[in-house]
Amino acid sequence: MDLRRRALLGVDGLRVLLMLFHTVTRIMAEQEVENLSGLSTNPEKDIFVVRENGTTCLMAEFAAKFIVPYDVWASNYVDLITEQADISLTRGAEVKGRCGHDESELQVFWVDRAYALKMLFLKESHNTSQGPEATWKLSKVQFVYDSSEKTHFKDAVSAGKHTANSHHLSALVTPAGKSYECQAQQTISLASSDPQKTVTMILSAVHIQPFDIISDFVFSEEHKCPVDEREQLEETLPLILGLILGLVIVVTLVIYHIHHKMTANQVHIPRDRSQYKHMG
Repeated sequence: MDLRRRALLGVDGLRVLLMLFHTVTRIMAEQEVENLSGLSTNPEKDIFVVRENGTTCLMAEFAAKFIVPYDVWASNYVDLITEQADISLTRGAEVKGRCGHDESELQVFWVDRAYALKMLFLKESHNTSQGPEATWKLSKVQFVYDSSEKTHFKDAVSAGKHTANSHHLSALVTPAGKSYECQAQQTISLASSDPQKTVTMILSAVHIQPFDIISDFVFSEEHKCPVDEREQLEETLPLILGLILGLVIVVTLVIYHIHHKMTANQVHIPRDRSQYKHMG
């Protein structure tokens, strides 16, 4: 009986150890992140990598700025005036992240955690006329800011931590298996817990892939944003038109040269019949 009890205790103890090991492993996997902003030539851009089980599962490169309105007292200390704080995501920020099959998350903290950015990505499947199609998107943005932080906020009324959230967000939509790239600025509005305040998030120089990374530290094929594609078309269109115009001119000159040469070799018959007697 004692042997059986000891065996049961041993099995239960092993299960507990396995559960603890699984939990610790999962936590370690979630915290396996790197800030590689030092590799960027853009001093305003951060590069974040989340790795699980020794492989890259999320990569993000972007520059971010937040425009945050806040109230200060007027000179009469009766009225309120709205000021504006411009908060940039600084290089060397602390980062956390997690990866999943259909949901991934990136969290960034800077200035002693006075500011925190959380970005949630979702992968979805849709039925189209050509069959099932999978895409991923940025589905939620949360920005936490502390208006008692003196670098960006000067004498803010009701200073303290506030949270700004996106509302029904569906941004950076990209086909599954591809990365999203956009050099143009993109703005996202966030509703703040500070009454009647809207925080504006400005993203630029974006390159993100939260799912299906095949090679370690390497983005998959890029999916360009419409703004970049339009700007690229506007840049190349004059060149294309110039080439077409040049080709038309060359073809016209060639045709004229051939026609001139052919007509020059032809025998000219006099129109005046009186001249026929001199022929032959």
